[in-house]
Amino acid sequence: MSALGTGLSRLRAATGGAGTRWTAAAGDAGTRWTAAAGDAGARMAAAMVHRGDDWIRRRGQLSRGRTGRYRFAHFGEGTRIGFPVGCLFNTEWISLGSRTLVGEHVSLTAGMAPCQDLGDRPPLLWIGDACVIGRGSHIVAHESVRIGGHVYVAPYVYITDQNHGYTALEEPIGLQIPANRPVVVGDGCWIGTGVIILPGTRLGRNVAVAGGAVVRGTFPDHCVIGGVPARVLRRYEPGTGWRAVDLDRTRSA
Repeated sequence: MSALGTGLSRLRAATGGAGTRWTAAAGDAGTRWTAAAGDAGARMAAAMVHRGDDWIRRRGQLSRGRTGRYRFAHFGEGTRIGFPVGCLFNTEWISLGSRTLVGEHVSLTAGMAPCQDLGDRPPLLWIGDACVIGRGSHIVAHESVRIGGHVYVAPYVYITDQNHGYTALEEPIGLQIPANRPVVVGDGCWIGTGVIILPGTRLGRNVAVAGGAVVRGTFPDHCVIGGVPARVLRRYEPGTGWRAVDLDRTRSA
């Protein structure tokens, strides 16, 4: 009986160990399967979110014949305004040329406030053909902002034709009568990231504006400008080509 009991004990120990190992292995496999299933589910969910986001952006963008609740003075063939749109108001006085791409979160406005009746007048904001307006930019027109063809505006640029007055000493600046001066950006210009273009600015053809510049005044064709306030840094002169401008001499003058 002693030998039999010892044998049975050994058998139980052996089968118990095997059972324990099998249970542990099964548990490990289940954990791996659960982790794999969780990873697959997360990847599937991410893919669905991205596809949904792409679908919403495609359906939400504005194009000719699909401008939703917005009515434009003109909306050219092949032009797109990305979704989500920024602030768009009084679009009846905004004209967009053909094949122009306006990025997401871009604000295009005419007049002082939404639903303002600006009367029987031509568009206050005019953007030409084949332009690009970078995401997050603001173009604010009260009298006239005119942007030529093939103009590339980088992200987060601000263009306006209106400044608040500031000369009344006892009146908050925000309540003082503003002053308007038309803005013109010539064909083929490049406007760098973060540029501010102030009222009265006139840029010639193919002017490159360095990022972060604050621009006011009139600038000739074929030049590079930058700084605060912006100055001509390089310019093209027929017969001599491109040359740098002597800033020290310019400042002293």
